[in-house]
Amino acid sequence: MTLGSGWGRPGRGWETGPMSDSPPTPSASPVSSGSTGSTAATGSSSPVAPTSAAPAPGPARAVVLDVWCELQCPDCRGALDDLRALRDRYGDRLELRLRHFPLEKHKHAFAAAQAAEEALEQGQGWSYVEAVLGRVEELDRRGEPFLVEVADELGLDAEEFDTALIDGRHILIVDADQAEGKAIGVTGTPTYVIGGERLDGGKTQEGLRRRIEEITDRLLSEQA
Repeated sequence: MTLGSGWGRPGRGWETGPMSDSPPTPSASPVSSGSTGSTAATGSSSPVAPTSAAPAPGPARAVVLDVWCELQCPDCRGALDDLRALRDRYGDRLELRLRHFPLEKHKHAFAAAQAAEEALEQGQGWSYVEAVLGRVEELDRRGEPFLVEVADELGLDAEEFDTALIDGRHILIVDADQAEGKAIGVTGTPTYVIGGERLDGGKTQEGLRRRIEEITDRLLSEQA
């Protein structure tokens, strides 16, 4: 099952589409993914200083969950199940927003973040993110040629994809996300920010989905 609609980023809507029970790419060999999402116990959390004034009261808005992610991170792939479960539970009441945080230890992560932005431009941002995360070991081995190959598999313009990786047209977006992440204390991935609270999944993902649900339920009830 893929996330489909409901995945976005600040100021830029990602593609919408029905959720599916089939993966977005041809099947690949299973990959060891390190820690995976869980609803037991509690994860590490910290308050985040607000970056802007609270909006004026009005119609109910979707609760925003910023997901700081990088596409060469096995733990981010492990978090997909939690994100799907959240999407199932809340639908359009919860807006998932991808924020890039490529880690220095992963040499292809910065290129992968740019590739995700190009996929967004071509209308299949989340499908691309999910496809790459599902084949992390191939990205480890093959780097940018693999990123272009996945684009071709999804029916995207692979030639334009290759050009975008060469000319760096999406670098500023990735740099801005990473700078903001560092400013609010993000050190690893996945990390979530919701309701002014930072939840660090780079250390452990145990209990993070449950904590996100608690915060989301509270924020939605405050709008009622």
